Amino acid sequence: MNVLKATKRTTTSTGQINKLRSDGFIPAVLYGGEKSNLNISLKKLHLQDLIRTETFTSKVFDLDIDGRPEKVLPRDIAYDPVSDEPIHIDFIRIAKGLILTLEIPVRFINSEKSPGLKKGGVLNIVRRKVELKCPTENIPHEIVVDLDNTEINTSFKISSVKLPENVVPTITDRDFVIATVVAPTILVEPEKVEETTAEGEVPAEGAEGAEGAEGAEGTEGAVKTEEGKDKMAKPSDDKTKTASGDKSKAGKPSDDKTKTASGDKSKTASKETKKK
Repeated sequence: MNVLKATKRTTTSTGQINKLRSDGFIPAVLYGGEKSNLNISLKKLHLQDLIRTETFTSKVFDLDIDGRPEKVLPRDIAYDPVSDEPIHIDFIRIAKGLILTLEIPVRFINSEKSPGLKKGGVLNIVRRKVELKCPTENIPHEIVVDLDNTEINTSFKISSVKLPENVVPTITDRDFVIATVVAPTILVEPEKVEETTAEGEVPAEGAEGAEGAEGAEGTEGAVKTEEGKDKMAKPSDDKTKTASGDKSKAGKPSDDKTKTASGDKSKTASKETKKK
């Protein structure tokens, strides 16, 4: 049984409590049972290592308060949000016949003797703590799970764990799982498909055929395009010829008019000569 030494404290104001912390003490309170609450303080140096253990809140301690011992159980720890150092502890008195609901940590042993883990299996922990109803006379520090002779796909349920007398889980409607030994998960990366042809490699026949077909189609299209251009050029030549013929025809009437005008002028001149 662990023994903790504490002293009564009369400090109540925030300034006095801060001064107490700066002097290396942790303020605490003791409550429960038929006695009244009691303000106490403990040396931080004596608690630093104990508080960091997983079983601190599930162990029963003998608290020596100025020479007067009391059985207590740590119930809550307050931490500084910046330094993460403990700044306050709540203790509850242990009285006979009292039943407490506690979260008890789970510890796994003999992992080196597990054939399943030796084959590469993985221990999948479902619950690191289990909530139990415990009488004050029989509070377990931890729940022990033995991994000896366990194979892959083995499950550890609450029914397979040996609990102290009169200690029962708070979950009673099912046989819940604490941990399992599972096969390792292997991630296989998909193979990368090379899109470009490596140097020195001959392209596939299908690719050559496709390229040849595309080349033939391109040549035929070019020939057809040239033929279409020739056909389009011929009507333009016909139009040119027609335009030149029309122009020559249009020029002939103008010549006839010129001749007629000159004839009329000569006739008029002969008439005037006769009159004279």
